[in-house]
Amino acid sequence: MYDAFYPGKIWLDTNGNRIQAHGGSVMYIDGTYYWYGENKEKTTGDTDVWTWGVRCYTSKDLYNWEDKGLIIQPDLEHPESSLHPSAMLDRPHIIYNETTGKYVCWMKIMQKDGTQTETVMTADQILGPYEMVREGLRPLNMSAGDFDLVVAPDGKAYYYFERVHSETICADLTADYTDVTGHYSTHFPHVAPPYVREATAHFCRNGKHYLLTSGTTGYMPNPSEIAVADTWHGPFTVLGNPHRNDPSNTSFHSQVSSVFKVPGKKDLYIACADRWLPELMDLEYDTYKKVFELMFHPDEKEREKIKTMDLGPMKDMNRNTSIADYVWLPLKFEGDMVYIDWHDEWRIEDYE
Repeated sequence: MYDAFYPGKIWLDTNGNRIQAHGGSVMYIDGTYYWYGENKEKTTGDTDVWTWGVRCYTSKDLYNWEDKGLIIQPDLEHPESSLHPSAMLDRPHIIYNETTGKYVCWMKIMQKDGTQTETVMTADQILGPYEMVREGLRPLNMSAGDFDLVVAPDGKAYYYFERVHSETICADLTADYTDVTGHYSTHFPHVAPPYVREATAHFCRNGKHYLLTSGTTGYMPNPSEIAVADTWHGPFTVLGNPHRNDPSNTSFHSQVSSVFKVPGKKDLYIACADRWLPELMDLEYDTYKKVFELMFHPDEKEREKIKTMDLGPMKDMNRNTSIADYVWLPLKFEGDMVYIDWHDEWRIEDYE
């Protein structure tokens, strides 16, 4: 039994197995916490398995998690399916629609041609079964990358996503939360990775809207960025890197997937992050930052320079994420600014 969080350490479920809920989020429903995400147990780097469905866990204390199994099963019969293990399924996010009574799950799918689409499924219960509603969705006719889904107090929902290798989009969702309406706003434009923002995590505090994002360097970690606005659609003001005491400049070797406001606590928000490649923590950020700058450089001659570089462990990006760890840390607020400080261990009981 755990009685605290131990960021970066191996986290086991109540059966003694590694928790497999990557790139996901936490929901609180009727006194129970539900943590869901990508099941990477078979993603060992030596097969074509990218994600083996979506797994969910339940807890009463946020420390100890019971495996409830796969709430979205992999489709083993249809190689072309977005749920096939070889499909690059990432970042499931689930929201509840009070009007329809449905749990709505969106998932990003990276296509073989480089474009990214969305798969949308719904269920009557958080644990499923889920039914396919949309597949191959290109929101606003855009290639849509990492994202977050948010429901406003009045029931309106928003979809924050990376327009691949370009900018961040905030789009209004339809009343049933399964598509976009067409109304959207654009934020944080950049020419190319590694500076384009992804892994967007939205949260609200004291009437302010925050977006916590990472740069675009694949599974290699990079500096996070926090931005704030007065409305859902901004405009957002970039405040800087919240990981102020991180000498590695890699967000403590992790990437935030979501921010969870702990109910019953006055001001406790948890940044839920994945440490995708714990075996590569010695890799210097400046090294792979340069690689990504060249990889997406508009000048072909500059891109060619990559061929002369010693890429070392960066050669194989489809690595063993079955041993990915978690870095859950509390947010600290100083005025509008948000900080994420390191703790070897910490407890929710220490917060009001």
